Amino acid sequence: MDFAGDHFSLFDLPATFRIDSALLDRRYIELQSQVHPDRFASAGDSARRLSEQWATRVNEAYQTLRKPLPRARYLLHLAQHDIGSENNTAMPADFLVEQMEWREAVAEARAAGNHHELEHLHHRLQRALASRHEEIAALLDDQHDLEQAADRVRRLMFEEKLLSEIDDAIAAGEE
Repeated sequence: MDFAGDHFSLFDLPATFRIDSALLDRRYIELQSQVHPDRFASAGDSARRLSEQWATRVNEAYQTLRKPLPRARYLLHLAQHDIGSENNTAMPADFLVEQMEWREAVAEARAAGNHHELEHLHHRLQRALASRHEEIAALLDDQHDLEQAADRVRRLMFEEKLLSEIDDAIAAGEE
């Protein structure tokens, strides 16, 4: 294990978008068992602080690698390729129209209290996200097309925000 390297090195995984989630989970548990502050409860102050720092580092790396969007952003960061989310907000018109249609459908279902339609929209968007993840995997892992990958990551940011809004609407309807 490489504590000083990047997140992938820390977990002894290849720096790719496609990762073995079960292996990541196992390595996370292994690392946490090695660096968890409880193991250093009777150690000196410096050893306890160091263990807390390493436990925090392991947690942050795990949280980044376990979800597709942060993992893609991190891979682009490692490649020193800025996704430009702050200054590059231009999106193709067809994508923006699609986003507007999604948001209208969510707003209508929410206003009507149509829990079934919200669930349907959730599942449709989940399938679209899975397709987007595959697209990003191909761009990053196979084609090494950082520019197109960054564009798809920016789109994924919109779509994940929309999924969160759908989930909030579903949760509000269940209260």
